[in-house]
Amino acid sequence: MERLPSNSLLIADPFLKDAHFQRSVILLCNHSNEGSVGFILNRKFHMQLCDLMSGIENVNMPVYVGGPVSTDSLHFIHQYPHLIPDAEMISEHIFWGGDFEKVKMLLNTKMLDPERIRFFIGYSGWSEGQLEQEMQEKTWLLGEASEKILFHTPTDQIWKESVMTLGESYREIIHYPIDPQLN
Repeated sequence: MERLPSNSLLIADPFLKDAHFQRSVILLCNHSNEGSVGFILNRKFHMQLCDLMSGIENVNMPVYVGGPVSTDSLHFIHQYPHLIPDAEMISEHIFWGGDFEKVKMLLNTKMLDPERIRFFIGYSGWSEGQLEQEMQEKTWLLGEASEKILFHTPTDQIWKESVMTLGESYREIIHYPIDPQLN
């Protein structure tokens, strides 16, 4: 198994046709022999957080489509390990999950900056060996997650900005059409 760090970005190949992942960028949160889990960073959901999470009021934060798996579940990444217990470290400044009840309290008391936490409905998942196969097929370009991409880049610019971090030799692909036959 190719070792992929948990703070990897999976950047969709520009010609990937799968509607769930076309021009997507996924934060890989867990990669092991049993499979992999991540969240699509650049697909906004049609509802706000207060519409999906009971026990919070007047919290109009966006929610993102994390992926096509378990779309009845809510997940989050954040930069609050000191405030949200039980979070899993993805990188030095990026954490996954934690105590939902504590998050509700922190949201209701306005103690969380919306630019340091992101919520996802569902997730992207791969069974054992599946992601490795997709990497061999060149479905994904591999990048490294950054706070800027995850929390501060406009949703519609995440794919382009992620490709740009790969270096000069990749910059040309940001201009590729989704369907080259329409060019």
